[in-house]
Amino acid sequence: MSRVGKNPIQVPAGVEVTIGSEAISVKGKLGTLSQRLHPKVLVKKDASTLTFDVADESREANAMSGTMRALVANMVHGVDKGFEKKLTLVGVGYRAAAQGNVVNLQVGYSHPVNHKMPEGVKVETPTQTEIVVKGADRQKVGQIAAEIRAYKPPEPYKGKGIRYVDEVVVIKETKKK
Repeated sequence: MSRVGKNPIQVPAGVEVTIGSEAISVKGKLGTLSQRLHPKVLVKKDASTLTFDVADESREANAMSGTMRALVANMVHGVDKGFEKKLTLVGVGYRAAAQGNVVNLQVGYSHPVNHKMPEGVKVETPTQTEIVVKGADRQKVGQIAAEIRAYKPPEPYKGKGIRYVDEVVVIKETKKK
């Protein structure tokens, strides 16, 4: 069995887990998330612990037990504490402003770029050059952060663009004659 799949998940107080025949649902203070269950993975709930086991000894069941455990662990963490991604804008005149569920970007184009947030994801701009994407669903938060970064990824000569806070951009040397 997968090494990841063997680890149990501790369910914190205030988080409610419901296991159905085809899906698992996790409800907490930040919302409700659900995930389809794989037929080759068995999920057991004991008091405040979730354990994952394989239905048969196939290679697919072994791999899916670790995958399902990781997905459910992310759901439990997300509805309890949430996830966030921080982006920073580097460049003269580059700024961002959050207005409701839309983030307005001015990143060197002749027009402002507006990116609408989906349900369950919030955006904040503590300063004009910082963007914080927050939500309970780890996949949505990461996807939205990647979509915002894709409007102006950092370029390798001056480092201008939108980058993650912990991202390191390797600056190239300019061409010499």
